[in-house]
Amino acid sequence: MKRPRGASERRVKVAFSEQKLATRVAEMGRAISRDYSGRTLDVVAILENSFLFSADLVRHIDRPVVCHFVRAEMRNVRLGGFDRREVFFSPPPTLKGRNVLVVDAVLHSGVTQDFLMRRLEETRPRSLRLAVLFDKPQERKVDLKAAYTGFEAASKYWVGYGLAGRDGLFRNLPFVASASEAMAGNSSAKRKAPAKRKAGTKN
Repeated sequence: MKRPRGASERRVKVAFSEQKLATRVAEMGRAISRDYSGRTLDVVAILENSFLFSADLVRHIDRPVVCHFVRAEMRNVRLGGFDRREVFFSPPPTLKGRNVLVVDAVLHSGVTQDFLMRRLEETRPRSLRLAVLFDKPQERKVDLKAAYTGFEAASKYWVGYGLAGRDGLFRNLPFVASASEAMAGNSSAKRKAPAKRKAGTKN
């Protein structure tokens, strides 16, 4: 396999090859197509980590699809003299009466996805499900399960296929690789840290 410039054996180790990812994403797309036969599907992709996975997944969904994008961001907030981590979102779409599929790359604690889905539920969609490429159930902090999962993964730092490492590097890798905590840097560490309570809304 030809590796993009900058990806060396010493820095990352391939965990999920380009072919393995493509095969599994195609399988997920077919399953979603069967489940939503005869219906239009509204896909809500959580940026930034899911952008490549979402793009590939929707191309394998053989049903009418409307795409929406929301950005999740973890921030340090000081309240009552204490620091806490909270999730902020760009405004989510209003999807009353629609069939909605939220798509993210990795399901860690579930805090981020759970909060978004609760906000979407308030708009009274006809159905609301979650699809993720990687699930890490041992890290879950809320009662949340994905309807569609690519792989159940161990608690490691992943980079590639849209997942960023330090300084935003490695998103362009066509495979997913494991990396040291130092190399994973911003992306993995940021998304692993859960909010303690409900989060605010990004203006």
